[in-house]
Amino acid sequence: AGAIMMIVMAMMAPMAGLILDHYGSRLVYVGAVGLIGFEFILCAFMTDYWQLLVLVGIMGGVGFAIISPALVSTTIAQHFDKNLGLATSIVTSGSTGGQLALMPLLGLLVVSISWRESYFFVGIVILLTAFAVFFLINDTPKKATKTPKIRASEIGKTISTLRVNSTFWLLAAGFFICGFTTAGVIKIHMIPYAVSCGFSALQSASAYGVMSFFSMVGMIGYGYLSDKMHRPMLLASIYLLRAMTFFLLMNITDSPTILFTFSILFGVFDYASFPIVANLVATHIGRKVMGFTMGLIFASHSLGAASGSFLGGYIYDIYASYNYVWVFSVLIAALAGFLTLFIKENRPYSSFTATA
Repeated sequence: AGAIMMIVMAMMAPMAGLILDHYGSRLVYVGAVGLIGFEFILCAFMTDYWQLLVLVGIMGGVGFAIISPALVSTTIAQHFDKNLGLATSIVTSGSTGGQLALMPLLGLLVVSISWRESYFFVGIVILLTAFAVFFLINDTPKKATKTPKIRASEIGKTISTLRVNSTFWLLAAGFFICGFTTAGVIKIHMIPYAVSCGFSALQSASAYGVMSFFSMVGMIGYGYLSDKMHRPMLLASIYLLRAMTFFLLMNITDSPTILFTFSILFGVFDYASFPIVANLVATHIGRKVMGFTMGLIFASHSLGAASGSFLGGYIYDIYASYNYVWVFSVLIAALAGFLTLFIKENRPYSSFTATA
């Protein structure tokens, strides 16, 4: 179900980005948040496996693709010229802030009442959030990029431009690996892995919540730095340091200290790549087609996540161990860091030290 969700997200993200480029954000985001709310409510009444595949895999995939940090960053780029990295990181940190609040709460609710009532309650809260999205989003960007129609010729021209853009391919390749090592193997398998190592469901969910908090910290911190430092080097450091955290993960058995240390360190490097990638797309490819471009790059991320989600479960079923998955994650995360070093910085040095 997790793998199907990631594949649907990959298919939906470019189309959603194209719509955002032309028609704005408000109604698109309201529809996505509302869809996710209904998905949670309907999940509370599931009775068969196929319903899990449809609700989580397809319905959830569509909703989460539209409201993903990659596409939200497009909306921010239409409103901000200066301090784009910081602005993007603050807004997209809401995704990790929500996990910080909800994951421990869900863990507590599941052990206190049941998972069905828990999902129903969270679904209602998400539906209420959709109303807030409608009233709070200003759908008039400072630099409007909307056009009356989405023309096939324009899409073809954009694809032709991206096809020969090395920065696009390097970002997409790095983001594929990013998706594998975060949303694929950690977001899907961390809690089952922690439980298999002897931790309770509540402890495991709490560790996930801690990771979410530090994801928010890392995202904002790296977003701020992306306005002032060499962005490709900064992005490469995230991938390389993330690779090192998997060595901690392989040694969490019977050690809550190591489990939570991993959660803290991995969290810092988890979502930190999003504001830097968005910043690079804005300057190397352009804001006018940023929604479509970020949608394609996020599609690569989602396909990587789908691969990690499936492979993690498949290998565990064969070997009754996640260690092979973690070792492979170390290697490919290091590869992502190496590939990112080939991206050229196109800002003058003075912009790295400019004051806010």
